[in-house]
Amino acid sequence: MRGPRPLGVVIKLGTSSIVDEKTHEPLLSILTSIVETAVKLRKDGHKVIIVSSGAIGVGLRRMDVEKRPKHISKLQALAAIGQCRLMSLWDGLFTHLRQPIAQILLTRSDIADRSRYLNAQRTIHELLDMGVIPIVNENDTLAVSEIKFGDNDTLSAITAAMLHADLLFLMTDVDCLYDKNPRTHPDAQPIEVVEDIGSLVADVSSAGSSLGTGGMSTKIVAARLATSAGVTTVITRSSNPGNIANIVAHIQANRSPPSHAAAKPAHNTPSCSSSSDTECATPTHDTPAATGPFRRTKTAARQTPLHTRFLPSAHPVRDRYFWILHGLRPHGTLYIDQGAYKALLDKAGLLPVGVVGVEGTFAQHEAVRLCVVDRAAIAARAAGLAAAAAAGADGVADGGVWEGAVEVGRALTNYSSAEVVRIRGRQSVEIERLLGYADSEYVAQRESISFFAGAAGVRPSRPVTPVREVVDSGRGIGRYEAEGAGCSRWE
Repeated sequence: MRGPRPLGVVIKLGTSSIVDEKTHEPLLSILTSIVETAVKLRKDGHKVIIVSSGAIGVGLRRMDVEKRPKHISKLQALAAIGQCRLMSLWDGLFTHLRQPIAQILLTRSDIADRSRYLNAQRTIHELLDMGVIPIVNENDTLAVSEIKFGDNDTLSAITAAMLHADLLFLMTDVDCLYDKNPRTHPDAQPIEVVEDIGSLVADVSSAGSSLGTGGMSTKIVAARLATSAGVTTVITRSSNPGNIANIVAHIQANRSPPSHAAAKPAHNTPSCSSSSDTECATPTHDTPAATGPFRRTKTAARQTPLHTRFLPSAHPVRDRYFWILHGLRPHGTLYIDQGAYKALLDKAGLLPVGVVGVEGTFAQHEAVRLCVVDRAAIAARAAGLAAAAAAGADGVADGGVWEGAVEVGRALTNYSSAEVVRIRGRQSVEIERLLGYADSEYVAQRESISFFAGAAGVRPSRPVTPVREVVDSGRGIGRYEAEGAGCSRWE
């Protein structure tokens, strides 16, 4: 009889998990436990990736600097110093157990460039096939604010999605989420499983440490990102790394299709706690049923360490479609009508006749937001422009923000913003006459359009088929969650 299927496991460690916040000394006991856990998982057949912060924290200790500086050049210098020492620590500990490791340093520009993204993906897969444990970190020495992930929670989620991992562990200084703040409510119950992260409104009072940049809010954002790509995400306490192996074994033993409850407004606001006095079981098929989008379990049955598990999306967005959504910074916005949106859902490309407005400045093959505008807004805009023109107003332009528009996805355009302004609302046969050339009948090809999970009318994703890559797209990237000023997003 076959044993459980080996899993791909990504373990993310923040600076505060591996470096003392006051002395900046490495927490060798936790580092040693992480190493032992990772090697045990490897011996059990799992593929393990570690996303490790801590370069700046270790650099502070190396240079006897008391406080984290504010100037970017000093932070980058400390990161360069600390990264050497950090990898030396990891390598020394793993060497005791005869486990080879590798260093992978990434920036958001590496993710935004499609060819570099695929190269990173192939390299890490090759390392895993060789039995190596890759240790990933952001390249803080080179990264500036415009090309930073912002925190390694986001980096770990993108790494997990890029590698099609099964599990992402976000190690932190709290145990899990609670339905109420346990500091003020003694009857607070731990939330074991979050089935619908879109209905989760968590208390994020657990901010990042003085050494790090993350906090509970960034972990929830990372969980939303990872689960959308089909990765089960776990939040648990970093001071007990041995819990990881127990949770992995429990998930393997009790894996069953998730129920994915429908979204309902949460009547309780989950909050985070650093309390570790209580342990409870992760619900399985024979544990108490879910209530709304969360599962809460009494502490009577104690089978696994305390943690919160975010279930993956039933219809994950992967590969090129994930990269379009979360790897690129949008440079502008295309406003489309409902007819164009329906055609896109039916797998057609975006024709110029369906574009009603353009915002921002973008070049050919750059990423843009897709926002749907209802008919009433289109009619109101047309009436306003007609009235202004009739009144003899100068410089009347049909551009800028459309109020009430809803962002449903992202696209890579075949034309620049200036060109789309000239051809919007026109038939494709008119493109050559209007521009002097016609690279494509579409403003965006269907394979270069990706929708957010939960966008109205979006059906389950079909298997990804190979498409012709445009490897020079996505120049200049930023935070993937940045939204346009003119449209809200489907959640």
